Amino acid sequence: MTGHYEPHAALVPNWAPPPVPDGHTVLSGEHCVLEPLSAERHAALLYRSYAGHDEVWDFLPYGPFSSSAQYHRWVREVEADPTLQFYAIKNLATGAFEGVASYLRIAPEAGSIEVGHINFSPALQRTRAATEALFLMMRWAFDAGYRRFEWKCNALNLKSRRAAQRLGLSYEGIFRQATVVKGRNRDTAWFAAIDAEWPALREAFGAWLARSNFDEGGQQIESLADLTQLVRVAKDPALTGS
Repeated sequence: MTGHYEPHAALVPNWAPPPVPDGHTVLSGEHCVLEPLSAERHAALLYRSYAGHDEVWDFLPYGPFSSSAQYHRWVREVEADPTLQFYAIKNLATGAFEGVASYLRIAPEAGSIEVGHINFSPALQRTRAATEALFLMMRWAFDAGYRRFEWKCNALNLKSRRAAQRLGLSYEGIFRQATVVKGRNRDTAWFAAIDAEWPALREAFGAWLARSNFDEGGQQIESLADLTQLVRVAKDPALTGS
């Protein structure tokens, strides 16, 4: 046999870049509502939910903020940044805005989008609303036509790494000395889910969020990590029991 064979990547049939988040769409679920972040509408309410909990800023490149006015200015800045789409998360169980999350590294030409800047107040953490908020962001991305949904975090932030795996995102490795944050080195852990995995992940989220999966005391019967573990193609070696 003669000649030289060059392997080719798989074709992406009928590929068209998906839309960029438009800054107006509200994402609604049974337990939470995500509204495009507005300094005028949300900043004071969010600052109140974070007050006294400076630890929520530990792994973020900004914060804590010394005053509501200072936080308001920061929200105005990110609200005006065209590379970001922040959402304020309203917990329908309490009626309060208790956290934020954002799309970033939005690359329609590649079909890739990242979720980040996740900052949940203690009141929102470990609630159905918190999980549903991230599910709604993932659902919007894949329904819009994105092929890849990314999650990155400080490699020292084991809580965030565990959350990514619980949501069904596969571990993709560590970028060493990726950046400097607040004067300290940051190694970055990468996770992602792709569109081929989305149907199974959507079913897993549906099963976990179902009312039948919670007892009368509101405790889960089957964990989301158990429901998503068969979808993940790679497990984070730093974690156990996830």
